[in-house]
Amino acid sequence: MKVIDLMHREVRTLNPDATVADAIVALSDAHVTGLPIVDQHGQLLGVLSTSDVLEAEAEAGDRDARTTVLEETRVSDLMTPRPITVTPDTSVQEAARQMLYADVKRLFVAEDGRLVGVISQTDIVGAVAKGQL
Repeated sequence: MKVIDLMHREVRTLNPDATVADAIVALSDAHVTGLPIVDQHGQLLGVLSTSDVLEAEAEAGDRDARTTVLEETRVSDLMTPRPITVTPDTSVQEAARQMLYADVKRLFVAEDGRLVGVISQTDIVGAVAKGQL
């Protein structure tokens, strides 16, 4: 089975200039723990996770500093650049291996650097449970 068979094509994204406050709303609305950061052409630039947001908030010393992080910090300042990606033709087994090795919950699916989908541990476990793998 290939990644294309399990990946989600509709992926919520963030612009690199979005604020941390925007990211928190987007993460919450999408019910996910990480979102890809893409430019205006759909090129994958990085990933912002809830852990990135929590770390930035924890490092802010006081209420004013936390407000500044929320309202003035851009996601491009907190994101992990160049996230691990797979192609639609990657085997699901290889995608699972990469998730395990990198200790991540999701991999973004890209073609020529452009985001085309996402596959998560939950997608793979679901396929196993349904007897698809």
